[in-house]
Amino acid sequence: MNLEKILAISGMPGIYALKMQTRTGFVAESLVDGKKITVGLRSNVSLLTEISIYTHDAEKPLAEVMRAIAVKEDNGPAISHKEDNAKLVAYFKEILPDYDEDRVYPSDIKKVFNWYNILQSKGLVSKEEPNKAEEARVEEIVKEKVAEAKKSKSEPKAKEETKAAPKKPKTKKD
Repeated sequence: MNLEKILAISGMPGIYALKMQTRTGFVAESLVDGKKITVGLRSNVSLLTEISIYTHDAEKPLAEVMRAIAVKEDNGPAISHKEDNAKLVAYFKEILPDYDEDRVYPSDIKKVFNWYNILQSKGLVSKEEPNKAEEARVEEIVKEKVAEAKKSKSEPKAKEETKAAPKKPKTKKD
């Protein structure tokens, strides 16, 4: 499962695929309806690879949680995020039995199932284990790109001074 270019944008429903970086932010495409939007650098954006679920022992990366759902459902769709909270919590408990009930809210569980079903409908989920070294390398590259984009945005650009050659006065030749 490759989530390094999949984004969650605060205040916007669904999830988005990162398409390209621009001077003032980036262009993202909705995985729900395919519409492209521009997102500024000041927007609150999270890569799905950076999201984790709290457990009693540590944090579990979202990719591992989604892989567990894919294993349980044999790469098929999961329970709808519109089910009542009791069903969602019981189903989530089957997938991740040691999740921290005090810090993981039903709204978080709804997001996980909604995102999983969107990714599953696009064929982006897999129950196979990824190559950990490759995944870590790609994640590091993405973090560097995001840091570079933020750094270039925060630093004022130096104006280059150019001196124009003085114009010669026109003279009449006899």
